[in-house]
Amino acid sequence: MDEKISLEAIALYSDAYAEKVLKRAFASKEKITGQEILSLCDVQQINLFIIRDLFRGWKEETKKLKSPYFNYESAEVKEALETFMGTLSKHISIDRQHFAPLLKKAVSQTVLLVLDPYDYFSMLVSGTNNKLDITGFREEIKYLKVNRGPLERMLQKLEEKNLKEVSGNEAFAILDQILEELSFTPDDVDGYVEKFTAVEKFDPEKFYVKKVATAPAVKATPVNTPKAVKTEPSPQPAKVNTVNSTQKIQRIKERLTINQKFMFTKVLFKGDFEVFSKAIDELDQQSSMPDALKSLEKYYSAWDKESQEFHEFMEIVERRFS
Repeated sequence: MDEKISLEAIALYSDAYAEKVLKRAFASKEKITGQEILSLCDVQQINLFIIRDLFRGWKEETKKLKSPYFNYESAEVKEALETFMGTLSKHISIDRQHFAPLLKKAVSQTVLLVLDPYDYFSMLVSGTNNKLDITGFREEIKYLKVNRGPLERMLQKLEEKNLKEVSGNEAFAILDQILEELSFTPDDVDGYVEKFTAVEKFDPEKFYVKKVATAPAVKATPVNTPKAVKTEPSPQPAKVNTVNSTQKIQRIKERLTINQKFMFTKVLFKGDFEVFSKAIDELDQQSSMPDALKSLEKYYSAWDKESQEFHEFMEIVERRFS
C-alpha cells in the first residue's frame, strides 16, 4: 500500500469529463432520452451506472406510495406498478441540470471500479448499516460490466445459502475467499485509457498519491536475558507524521474502513478474517498500550515489520491507547 487512490483526483477528472460530454450531448437539444443515455459514452459502464441510478431513484419513489385508503401491497397493484415502470422507462427525458450530477457520479464510480476494484468491492459489500441486502446486491451486479467476476461468484454463493441478507463482515469474508479462489486479476486498465482519453486525457498515474513514509518500527532489546533464551521483541507502534496521527480513537473496530479491514486481513492475518476480527475485539478490550502489545504477541512473529500495512496498523493501535 505504498500508493493510494485519490478520490479528489477522481472527482476533478469526473467533473472535466462530464462537462465535455454534457456540452456535446445538449448542444442541439434540451433533454436526453433513455436510448441516448445507453450510447452516450464509449465507456459503457458509465452509461449503465446512470441507468442504474435512474431505476434506483424510481424504486425509492415507489416506496413512498402508502395510503390509509389503498392497498399498495396487493399483488395486482404491484404487477400494475411493474407494468407502469416498464412503460415509463421508455419515456426517460432529463434536462441538463438534472442529468449533470448523474453523469458525474457515474464517471467517478467507473474510474474507481477500473483503477481500484478492491475499494469499490469493499464499499459495495459493506452494505447499509453493515448489512448487505441480497436483493439489492443482485440488482447492483446487473449493471456491472467491469471487474464483475468476483461479485457474480459471491452472489452465487449467497443464493446457494438462500440468504436474504448478511452482515458486512460476513460478506467481506466471503469476498476475500472468492478472490483467493479465482486468483482475481483486475481488468487491464490500458483497455480503458484510449476510450477515456477520447473525451478527456486519462493518465492512471495521476489518480494515485504516495502514502506518508513511516519510520521503521523500533525493536526492543531484551535486558538481562540469558544468551540461551531467545526472546521475540514485542511490536512497537510506528511513528507516523500525519495531521491526525495524534487523534485518539475510542474503538478500533468502529474506525476501520472496509478497505483497511481487507488489507490488514490479507497482509497481516494471512487472509483469515475471523482471526483478524478476534484480534481487533481483543485489542478493544485492553486498557493500556502494554496490554495491547501483549495481546498481539501471538500474531506478531509472522508479520512483515517493514510493510506499509504493519506500520498503518500499529499507528491505529497507538492512537487507540494514546
